[in-house]
Amino acid sequence: MKPFRIDVPQDRIDDLRERLANTRWPSELAGFGWERGVPLRYLQDLAEYWRTSFDWRAVEAEFNQYPQFTTEIDGEDIHFLHVRSPEPDATPLLLSHGWPGGFLEFADVIGPLTDPAAHGGDPADAFHLVIPSIPGYGFSTLRTTGWNVPRIAFAWAELMRRLGYEKYVAQGGDAGSVISLVQGLVNPEPLLGIHVNMLMTFPSGDPAELADLSETDQQRLQKLGEFDVDQSGYMKIQQTRPQTLGYGLTDSPVGQLAWIIEKFQAWTDESAKVPEDAISRDRLLALVSLYWFTATGGSSAHFYYEGAADVRAAVAGAVPPPQTRPVGVAVFPHDAFLPIRRIADRDIPTITHWTEFERGGHFAALEEPQLLVEDIRAFVRTLR
Repeated sequence: MKPFRIDVPQDRIDDLRERLANTRWPSELAGFGWERGVPLRYLQDLAEYWRTSFDWRAVEAEFNQYPQFTTEIDGEDIHFLHVRSPEPDATPLLLSHGWPGGFLEFADVIGPLTDPAAHGGDPADAFHLVIPSIPGYGFSTLRTTGWNVPRIAFAWAELMRRLGYEKYVAQGGDAGSVISLVQGLVNPEPLLGIHVNMLMTFPSGDPAELADLSETDQQRLQKLGEFDVDQSGYMKIQQTRPQTLGYGLTDSPVGQLAWIIEKFQAWTDESAKVPEDAISRDRLLALVSLYWFTATGGSSAHFYYEGAADVRAAVAGAVPPPQTRPVGVAVFPHDAFLPIRRIADRDIPTITHWTEFERGGHFAALEEPQLLVEDIRAFVRTLR
């Protein structure tokens, strides 16, 4: 375990600003909004704010107040935050991010989760937090192929073992949801339970499975089809040609910005006309900057390549091995995917907690941190 501090050299910050100033902008057809991609004037305004007003040093200061480390696991240097609660009997909680996220997305839940008494909560709901970065994301390296979800799940188990946690809860959204659930399959013994936001459920192909679906579930099935037709292009590129994609994302900050910001527009609460209506501009740019300064736009995409076969199997309706650990599910209504409960119960017979929220989208820790914190607390109370 090596202590770690975020300290991007000033010449990299200067280089970013110079590249932004020298951006070669494309033309734009008139008469369209977001349906063809990120609008030109919107992106120009956001890029100019990034160049002239965004303060990366403030991000460093915010996160350098928390203990950070790197440790070598299976050939990679894994970066993680380890934030212990002032409550000695706090429950260990492992938080896993997804794409296009990172450890920064948990900024607004760290305090309430670790020190609920200081945030108007019950000290009995306190957690010791471990927040690692997936290999190829942020400050975690990616030197070798083969880093699929099971391998990451084993690495997280090893990380928790090294930290001395014999029992803990796993939580995640997006890829972090899948990683957390697979932990329950490959190494269930240490897990007290698993909590996820963004649970994917796919029909098996048996018509009886979809008989008499409620109107809500029919809409969710339709949303799944719309995702495949209209929003899955990024996934198919990252599943097939991550190396090619990486050249543009690593060389052009505006290219990296557009690649990520489009997803924040598509997957946040639909009341948001622009992503900043759901998540502050500085939070959004902090995440984009993390990818830029670590040059991980391309390496993060390899996660999709490694998991492509598993995704195809899931979409085809393959039923995973049965979970043995209790599972809690938080459903935010404007997520990229919305689960169908009967299929969820088919795949996960140990669901003990299910919450349907009235607002929020894919990036729960950023959009609705209080709702997410309260739901994690409520689920973990059922495990005591």
